[in-house]
Amino acid sequence: MMWSWFAEPRFVAVAVLASLGAAALAVWLWRRRLAADAAWAARGLWSRLMPTWSPGRVRLSILCLVLALLGASLALARPRWGAGQQQVERRGVDVVFMIDSSLSMGATDVAPSRLYVAKALVRRMTHAMPANRVGLVQTEGTGVVLAPLTLDGAVVDLLLDTVEPGSLPTPGTELAPGLDAALRLFGEGSEKHRVLVLLSDGEDHGGGIEQEIAQLRDGGVVVHAFGVGTPNGSTVPVPGSRGSFKRESDGSLVISRLHEDVLEGLARATGGSYTRVTSAAANPAPVLQKIDRMEKRTIESQVSSHLAERFQWPLALAVAALLLHLAVAPFAPGRRHAA
Repeated sequence: MMWSWFAEPRFVAVAVLASLGAAALAVWLWRRRLAADAAWAARGLWSRLMPTWSPGRVRLSILCLVLALLGASLALARPRWGAGQQQVERRGVDVVFMIDSSLSMGATDVAPSRLYVAKALVRRMTHAMPANRVGLVQTEGTGVVLAPLTLDGAVVDLLLDTVEPGSLPTPGTELAPGLDAALRLFGEGSEKHRVLVLLSDGEDHGGGIEQEIAQLRDGGVVVHAFGVGTPNGSTVPVPGSRGSFKRESDGSLVISRLHEDVLEGLARATGGSYTRVTSAAANPAPVLQKIDRMEKRTIESQVSSHLAERFQWPLALAVAALLLHLAVAPFAPGRRHAA
């Protein structure tokens, strides 16, 4: 269809209306002028009184004005035809979210729970970085890859619904297995566009953190840690037992507290940052800005076919017609007579 020749077809109607309107206005104005001239001098005397008068030049001037408006309006409509190709690159950073789902993350010192707030932060961050590849790792007594690196942040959003305190088959409170699983997601090599976002209360009963830190540094991974919880801590609910809380062997209630030293050490050793999270209103913007300033790599590259833009042609017509309109006067240049 003809309309497919234009990227902005609505300007085609503007081009026609503007051209017709300009032509009608110019004709009306010239008729008014000629009527005024005829009021004080008969047309038969015009050749003597106005020897340089040229009706043809008037018509040419009006035509140039109409073509200038038509060309400019058609240029706005962006005509296009012929095949064109464009290489589109998507550049970004690889970001793996590692979320601690140990029983202590069910504590309610950060309402409604530590894990709920951690998942909300992951969702907000994935929505804020659509150009980056994101992955998701869950850790307890073992580390499990829930989502490999993908450009589809909705996958991470969906899988977060499956993360609950103590939901992995191997219970425990260990960060090293999750860090190892995240490193495997990044793959081998040492790059400058790898980020691990860790959300945990910092409790770690398994050890092996120092070895993982060395591997993170070797792999060029920057860790941004969010410590979810408070130093005062809270009791730990037992999943599936309403009103029941985890107890020590002597029957006393277990109080889970935020352990910031572990998380701060991870972040500091890899050139990242640490943020304490004590409410669901925590703002991840500073970390997002740090990630955005990192060196990016080409994540996706494809060649797209499209119709080539041809707005230059009507625009050139408009410029040429306007210059001719300014150069053409309704009266021919006067002739000099020899003395």
